[in-house]
Amino acid sequence: MNKIYQAKHELWLKVLFTSFAINDEQIKSTLYDFSQILFRHLKWISNDIKDKGLEYNYDKGEIDIQKATNFEFFNYLINELNSINSMYLDTPLFERIKTDEAFILKTLQILLKTTQDTKITAFNKERIYPNKVLDKTQTDALTIFLFEELYKEYELILIYSYMQNYTNDITQYNVYQDLIDESHYHLKSFGNMMSKMGILAIPRLVHEHLYKRDDIQKFLVDGIAEEEGAKEECRKLSEAVNDEELSHFFNFINFQESWHIELMKKLLKD
Repeated sequence: MNKIYQAKHELWLKVLFTSFAINDEQIKSTLYDFSQILFRHLKWISNDIKDKGLEYNYDKGEIDIQKATNFEFFNYLINELNSINSMYLDTPLFERIKTDEAFILKTLQILLKTTQDTKITAFNKERIYPNKVLDKTQTDALTIFLFEELYKEYELILIYSYMQNYTNDITQYNVYQDLIDESHYHLKSFGNMMSKMGILAIPRLVHEHLYKRDDIQKFLVDGIAEEEGAKEECRKLSEAVNDEELSHFFNFINFQESWHIELMKKLLKD
């Protein structure tokens, strides 16, 4: 089951980051929706693993996400979907997963027949944000921020998902769900921004000691400190880029982080 979980984790990332890399807005949206379906599969598999008294982790292998065209991505995902199918068990859960993935597979095959192949620019390392005039200092600040925050949001999604799976407290469960949902939005935003700048990359491994935690109180205190750090980074970047639209966006993220802090403080009080 842990091998299946790792393969599903990797498949989720492959579809998610393909959605970031694709430029066509309709295809991008469709693939992102598919990635959310795959993430729900991960949740269900982790529930099943816990119920069986087994263990799972967030280990993953090296993922070569860099493709040159849309069609290369479509063929890549088709191969990945065909490959993972043979790992699945004969249970109602995996029957659901198989039918979902069969639909995703068919959609990709249709895209190969009905769309035009286009060049991917998500990995060209040009570091030019479309329709913005940023100097080197501003570009460097934005680049560092995006790499750090993309990893942070990915890390938080996995950590909160693990904590959610192992709590019996309904308040904790609901707060973790809110935090997971918010981090998905932030991850999507930062991933698409990195793609526009040609610096898209898969985040590094999240180690077990970050999510297999016994001291929930310390976990929440650490989480609040991390959110406060993220707020400060958003504030500094908003000032550094000196662009009304980008600054407005980073202030928006900053205010959302404030609410995350309040949610975790609520759990501390409980």
